[in-house]
Amino acid sequence: MIKLVKDYVDDMLVRATHHSSAIENNTITLNETVSILLHNTIPGNVSVREFYEVDNHKMAFNYLLQSLEQNFSLTTIYDTHALLLDRLHHERGRFKSQENAIVGAEFSTASPLETPMLMQQWVDNINFRVHATTSSDEMIQAICESHIAFERIHPFADGNGRTGRLLMIYLLLKNNLYPLIVDKQDKAKYIRFLSEQDVDGFTEYAKEAIQKEKERYMRFVNSE
Repeated sequence: MIKLVKDYVDDMLVRATHHSSAIENNTITLNETVSILLHNTIPGNVSVREFYEVDNHKMAFNYLLQSLEQNFSLTTIYDTHALLLDRLHHERGRFKSQENAIVGAEFSTASPLETPMLMQQWVDNINFRVHATTSSDEMIQAICESHIAFERIHPFADGNGRTGRLLMIYLLLKNNLYPLIVDKQDKAKYIRFLSEQDVDGFTEYAKEAIQKEKERYMRFVNSE
């Protein structure tokens, strides 16, 4: 497993939190994210909800890092979502109880009735695939494809994007790969990958981003 040096973990936390939150229209800046996550300082113009979204992301991120040596299961997903939606949603840590939809999507998400079965199949499938892969490229493709499937199931009432992107980081790290942090500037491209189920396009995007992440990681390692 990749050695997670402290400064790099802090850097990854800040960027993952900021970009994932911004994709969901959180307006807290990168510098404000640093203040909240690393210096425990809340800027005066930050709303309570947006602060919780950032603070909760840190708790979920740390939980997943602590879970890297454990088996990946539905419990991992429930716990991640519960932390992400703490103080924000009454159905945190539980699959959706009502139908939901993705704004602008041309497909229907899974029904509440079929979601538990589909999610168990999703966990079983990604666990099988990561053990069956023979190369890092295959691993990245399997995780990218699973992310698209997760977002199309849309298993929770809220927080699906943030949960799915955190799980993607977790699965990459767990399988000795550098994380994929989807940049907020790539939001339109990313949403298109999901809506068109473009596994090949998303995989190529991920491979390029992960290579840049590796180079960033090495700068932190070398600075030690």
